[in-house]
Amino acid sequence: MSMTTPVAVQAVAPTVVRRGRPGLRRSGVATLVTYLVLIGLAVIYIFPFLINVVTMVKTDADAAANPLSLIPDPWSWGALHRLFLNSDFPTWFKNSVIITLFVTAGRVFFDSLAGYALARLPFRGRRVIFGSLVAVMAVPSVVLLIPKFLVINQLGMFNSYSGLIIPLLADAAGVFIMKNFFESIPVSVEEAARIDGAGPFRVFWSIVLPMATPAVVTIVILSFQGSWNELGHFIVAANDPSLTPLTKGVAQLASGALSAGSQYPVKLAAGALMTIPVAVVFFIFQRRIMNAAGGAVKE
Repeated sequence: MSMTTPVAVQAVAPTVVRRGRPGLRRSGVATLVTYLVLIGLAVIYIFPFLINVVTMVKTDADAAANPLSLIPDPWSWGALHRLFLNSDFPTWFKNSVIITLFVTAGRVFFDSLAGYALARLPFRGRRVIFGSLVAVMAVPSVVLLIPKFLVINQLGMFNSYSGLIIPLLADAAGVFIMKNFFESIPVSVEEAARIDGAGPFRVFWSIVLPMATPAVVTIVILSFQGSWNELGHFIVAANDPSLTPLTKGVAQLASGALSAGSQYPVKLAAGALMTIPVAVVFFIFQRRIMNAAGGAVKE
């Protein structure tokens, strides 16, 4: 018995390996094809951005003659020089920073309060209000531009920072996200705090909101990106050049605000610089937003 068993094992083992090889080959080929497709899609997606970055260090003649070239010939920093010294780009950037910081902070605070009220506080008409929020999310923003202008103008906020900031301090999507996340937190945590004498706002601020960090980070990223890239609201809220934010200024620049000619390096330099703050915020908070699924506490 001890002599025949190894022989049997040796006879069977090669057969098993031979049967497994075709499956392994097919799996390897499928994996290779998948990676090639993903790499091709990544190149297609990233290539326009690379053209944007490279063109900002080209001359006007080189950008017009070789628009798809990734090698500037010659290298030139003239576009950045004209952008910062011969345009209102610094003023646009300053206005966008001010608006974005206030809007992001306001949305985190007000969206969290509204979401907590809809998730926890019993009051009449709560379902109607939540349904209205969902309905607002389905309305295209361009439809609301004229009503926004009429309201802002009637309240005397036209051509002011208040008109640029206050209408953006809360959004339906943020309230929806916060409400759903608060509902995933056990009620027992809040009941224990109430037994200790904490009021509704104290429970929200000290107990529930720190537990909703993944949702708050999501709101921070979405609010920062949304307010930084907002355009339609800024068009109807102000026409004073000193209050022009970056998106509106770059749009004017793209339509030939500086002078005649294509000026591709200047326009694409403004677009490339405009993406930096959003990219920095996303890379800082991306790990926290990816852990949003595990943020709730389970009973």
